Amino acid sequence: MKERFTFALTGQSLIKYDIRDNRAPAFTKVRSLLCEADLAFTNFEGTILGRHGGWPLKGSFFGCSDPVVLDCLQGIGFDALSLSNNHAFDLGPSGVLSTLEEVEKRGFLHAGLGRDQGEVSQASRATVSGRPVAIVAMDGGPGPDFMYAADGKEGRPARPGVNRLGIAQRIEVDGPAFEHLAAIRDQVGYTAIDLANDSQPDDRPNLDPEKEIAIARAVFRRSERCGRSVNIDAADLERNLGAITAAAKDGSLVVAYLHHHHWASDWYQVPGWVSGVARACIDAGASLFVSHGAPVLQPIEIYRGRPIFYSLGNFIFHVRSEKSTWTAPEVWESVVAAPTFDADNRLVEIRLHPVVIGGEQALEDGVLERRLAPHLATGAGAQRILARLAEQSAGLGTDIQLSEGVGLIQV
Repeated sequence: MKERFTFALTGQSLIKYDIRDNRAPAFTKVRSLLCEADLAFTNFEGTILGRHGGWPLKGSFFGCSDPVVLDCLQGIGFDALSLSNNHAFDLGPSGVLSTLEEVEKRGFLHAGLGRDQGEVSQASRATVSGRPVAIVAMDGGPGPDFMYAADGKEGRPARPGVNRLGIAQRIEVDGPAFEHLAAIRDQVGYTAIDLANDSQPDDRPNLDPEKEIAIARAVFRRSERCGRSVNIDAADLERNLGAITAAAKDGSLVVAYLHHHHWASDWYQVPGWVSGVARACIDAGASLFVSHGAPVLQPIEIYRGRPIFYSLGNFIFHVRSEKSTWTAPEVWESVVAAPTFDADNRLVEIRLHPVVIGGEQALEDGVLERRLAPHLATGAGAQRILARLAEQSAGLGTDIQLSEGVGLIQV
């Protein structure tokens, strides 16, 4: 076994096109970073249209890809994939089966999708450079109940799907507002039968009648303040933490992964519940925690000597120009994070290599279709990305030193 083991962790890869023929020198440098690592990991943000077919289950934000994109990801250096995200079920169970088939055919280490809940609940394992490595990948939604893997039982077959970390969002209102909502509910005649109908095809939410009101698909909680909160499904959390602990007991370097869209009031803030989940994963034995969903970089935290990457933003992001949501420059800027661990799975350092999807010129021209491949950032661009990440991370006690276009965290 090697004395040191280095990951290359990137932003999420929403990939529609094969970019292996891109000859830009700045992209070649990014590929070298991936190939030099012992294990390169990304989130495959999509589903494969393959042998099992499938049908679109979304409207304008639907997305599927041909199997060649997996050849591309492998060809540019990736060995490991998370498959748990909001696009993994865009073709239904058929897409899940095709994705698994094509990913397994290529030998990726992967986690987050399975043929039933029993399968997705196990850590995925491999030996890489003589080191046992494991991945547990979760999705926190929001998403319909039917996108998540389920075991079969009498009269009900198993469902292929995503590994769930159940998150229920609540809208918090103060006492007077709560009473007003209760009066509105009663005046319009909204009953438990209506709630059951509106909850389809999801399960009916469990409510505390003294503190919670459901109208249509919204749940309001009585509180001393107005805001939002989330409830984490205790059984889902325990199941996933158990998988992390079991892998860690075998001496594996364990990657805990979470994809979610339960964001704070802006993309750049880390919701408190995510911090709680990340730290629980580390406490359970994870060597590192990685997350995507928010399409921008978020802070890095070192907790108990282990790294938490709250969001690594985007790495490959093939979207159309009419999707004006994605015009913010920060959506196209990220880092390749390279944490190194010693022989005892202790973190030694993290190197942060800034990237701009499409390069600086593409960032300025406003045509999203030209932003196909991540370019290694240099000069003022590198300084801008790293300085912003350093400022964010300092609030969590993480010191990022900048030197010659690379960020460095030493432990």
